[in-house]
Amino acid sequence: MSGAVISRVQLAAAHDGDAEMVVTLRFENGGESLVPMDEHAVRVLMESSGANDPDELVGKGWGLVRDALEASSNRFMNSNSNTQ
Repeated sequence: MSGAVISRVQLAAAHDGDAEMVVTLRFENGGESLVPMDEHAVRVLMESSGANDPDELVGKGWGLVRDALEASSNRFMNSNSNTQ
């Protein structure tokens, strides 16, 4: 698979004290990026990847992370559409 893959998964505390998952993406050139994910994004990622345990995410492609973050963000689109 080309592109970045998940190389590590950790639990962390978000700034508001809620739990989040931090996914490390490793790129083909050896670079890494840390991606914090909220509870909604984690649920989407786990379901879309077919993982039952966070450790099963290691080796999965970055596209699943991107899609989970997008789904998490999109859940606010309708609730904010009337706010000016």
